[in-house]
Amino acid sequence: MSDWCGWPVVGETTAWEAVQQTLADAELSDGLPLVPPTQRRLDAMIAGVAGRAEPLGMMPPMFGDITPESVAYQCVIAGCRPEELKVVLAAAVATLEPDFNLLGIATTTGTACVALCVHGPIARQLGVNAGTNCLGPGNRANASIGRALQLCIRNIGGARSDVGDMATMGQPGKYTLCFAERDDGPFPTLPQRHGLGKEASAITVMGISGTAEVLPGDGEGATPEAILSPIVTGMRAAIVMSGASRKNERGEQVFLLPLEMAEKIVKHDGWDLARVQRYVFEQGDGVAKAPEAIHPIVTGGAGYKMSYLPIWGGGSQTVMRRV
Repeated sequence: MSDWCGWPVVGETTAWEAVQQTLADAELSDGLPLVPPTQRRLDAMIAGVAGRAEPLGMMPPMFGDITPESVAYQCVIAGCRPEELKVVLAAAVATLEPDFNLLGIATTTGTACVALCVHGPIARQLGVNAGTNCLGPGNRANASIGRALQLCIRNIGGARSDVGDMATMGQPGKYTLCFAERDDGPFPTLPQRHGLGKEASAITVMGISGTAEVLPGDGEGATPEAILSPIVTGMRAAIVMSGASRKNERGEQVFLLPLEMAEKIVKHDGWDLARVQRYVFEQGDGVAKAPEAIHPIVTGGAGYKMSYLPIWGGGSQTVMRRV
């Protein structure tokens, strides 16, 4: 048996059960079945990538080297296609930004995990789900891309239970949490807000404590206030629940709007993105550092149900990167 970045490469004829045991013995498993890392699959994943062994940074908490090769290995065992490597690699490098605070996210006793949002043409090309059940199962690209990023944190970063990862409870998002932003919403997309343009392919990593379902205050969202007020209430509650109320400074806020709700908001005169951000900021009385630090993202399928993604109370900033 050969190896790849120090990890096992299995033969094409190796029995499935033997592969799973080999990977488990090498402490590479997240508990779910893994795709056998054969030389053929690894070569196909990395084909055409320049600087395949180039160090791109050291990933907390145990500070393993991120290289295209080390990330490619995680992509193979997670079930990714070769064209998805660049998304996972961009996301892995993005988590190294100091303000993202991967060390804290990966080692906390809390429920923090890394969520990944894919934007622009690359999301459409790869088939990343921005529709019904976008945060749930049923889409291979969402599942595999998100899982590959989590395996990077586990296998390159070393965030394994009782070693680097000290989560008291953990959460299912630590298996995979990847979705796409819709590009047909009434607000500028997140890359547009960052000055990258409407047709930019990009990813955003977010350190979050989980997800919370939010309904409009009147049940149907007849007014912008009815839609947004419960989100503000959730943000205030999350600050108290996470212990962030003990801190003087606030960071960012992220919530997901289905297209139906976003369109209901903008049909009212004067309700654009800036007004939404300003309303949440003013009504929240300190839930974020500034109105621009409040990030509504249009995604998901039909319906009125929204999702609030509380940023980890220990402190983390979202990071965007072009792909």
